[in-house]
Amino acid sequence: MVSKICDLPEGYVPSDSEEFMNDFQREYFRRKLEKWKQDLLQENESGLKSLQEEFDLGTDVADQASTEADVSYELRTKERIRKLLVKIDDALARIQNGTYGFCKETGEPIGLKRLEARPVAMLSIEAQTRHELAEKLKKG
Repeated sequence: MVSKICDLPEGYVPSDSEEFMNDFQREYFRRKLEKWKQDLLQENESGLKSLQEEFDLGTDVADQASTEADVSYELRTKERIRKLLVKIDDALARIQNGTYGFCKETGEPIGLKRLEARPVAMLSIEAQTRHELAEKLKKG
């Protein structure tokens, strides 16, 4: 867990009218990421419990295919959650080291709207677009 940066005023929301990635903004996004992480961990835990309960019920042969499909889906979901948790931890580390909110490629601010929508973003919209175009060209 990343330590608190500062106390936020009640109801604080980042604004373009203030200095980008000041202490309040960093604390705001730190809290947002920590909450997201806790929600994902709880979701992951409840999914494991429901899978265990399904297996404990001793499903009959007719239900086995459905159970296997559920298990496959749950495992894919868990893998997505695991990857997202890694990205969240990386974003929290960037908050600590002062690089959060700045594009990994250009060093320019990513922007508050993008960070609100995707708090784990490491690239500006422009850099992300270039990256996705390059990926399409490699595949196509």
